[in-house]
Amino acid sequence: MTLSEKDKKYIWHPYTQHKNSDDNITITHAEGAYLFDESGKKYIDAISSWWTNIHGHSHPYIAEQIFKQAQKLEHVIFAGFTHEPAVSLAERLLDLLPSNQNKIFFSDNGSTAVEVALKMTFQYWQNKGKKRSKVVAFKNAYHGDTFGAMSVSGRSTFTNAFESFLFDVVFIDAPVHGKEKNAMKQFEAELIKDKDKIACFIFEPLVQGTAGMVIHSSKVLSEMILLCRKKNVLTIADEVMTGFGRTGKFFASDYLTAKADIFCLSKGITGGAMALGVTSCTNDINSAFFSDNKMKTFFHGHSYTANPLACASANASLDLFEKEKTLQKIKKINSKHKTFAGQIKKHVAVKEVRLFGTILAIELKTKNETSYFNSIRDKAYNFFITKGILIRPLGNVIYLMPPYCISDNDLDYIYKSINEFLNSL
Repeated sequence: MTLSEKDKKYIWHPYTQHKNSDDNITITHAEGAYLFDESGKKYIDAISSWWTNIHGHSHPYIAEQIFKQAQKLEHVIFAGFTHEPAVSLAERLLDLLPSNQNKIFFSDNGSTAVEVALKMTFQYWQNKGKKRSKVVAFKNAYHGDTFGAMSVSGRSTFTNAFESFLFDVVFIDAPVHGKEKNAMKQFEAELIKDKDKIACFIFEPLVQGTAGMVIHSSKVLSEMILLCRKKNVLTIADEVMTGFGRTGKFFASDYLTAKADIFCLSKGITGGAMALGVTSCTNDINSAFFSDNKMKTFFHGHSYTANPLACASANASLDLFEKEKTLQKIKKINSKHKTFAGQIKKHVAVKEVRLFGTILAIELKTKNETSYFNSIRDKAYNFFITKGILIRPLGNVIYLMPPYCISDNDLDYIYKSINEFLNSL
């Protein structure tokens, strides 16, 4: 049996209806912006393998640092023990995060980083002798696939089967262009109506990824955070997708004048080489758990909490931001995206073009409304795969989020292929 045949026999893949799906492409190796399949065909990874691989695949420096760490300490329980890679990473992240962040809690991925944040807020209020359980979130939000993360995500086909198990959340309009005032009005009304019941407000800062790379107003989001502070409501910034340079600054929250109380990080944190999640919080939140009363302990943990190999990978990724002048690469990608966006924004097949940092989203005109399940998605995906480009459209939204090492020639080839696809519609 070939690897593809064995895969079909033994493996259940994410977000896949196996009854009518094509065989999965077997990738044998990867380098830089490229993936190579078993026949030797090359694919440009234009979405950084689900937004994780920011410096490029098989980066020799990250691989070297993981190898060195594996020879010293591959893993150790993180309750009662610690190690240099975790301490170093925590210190470095707190230097990069807003100055109000004080403590780092490690987990495994984006969903668990959000679970930790939600559990922190609920127990924070309990430890302070108050009962607050309501959460405010944006419509069409996506925060992960575990139960807490699903609860604060927009209700959709992804959550339908679990609806009865999810806790209630107040969903308001996001402050997108043209809806800023209405979103703020809804937000103010909720905070006034349930001011003593709301535990937290969670949001994807400035870009809602799975919703179709929808961009928000930084001014209004900052005002929402300030209002939460005034009303004594905790705020959670889900920077899982937007962190580590994706929006042009190190964190999307760097565009905001007000900063959240809790940050959730994952995806690009290790350069896409290892699984790792981080939840940071303020000293005020941490202090609510610092007590002689053992019942105020934060009872949460994972077997692979602060795995030394993952922490070494994350430290190596942070090194590369300095060694390879990564922020300059991000500016170059943004500049090329901007030029291309200007060229295609008036194309007859294009409804809207959205651009933020290295993120370029092209919403296509279709008979049906914008949707993750829009049928044009499969047509677009297969077209680009044939061209040797990995683009995984969000329904009728084609987007690019390439690794920062991508070459001008590869970007030009991707732009040319997008033009060909638009002309074929």
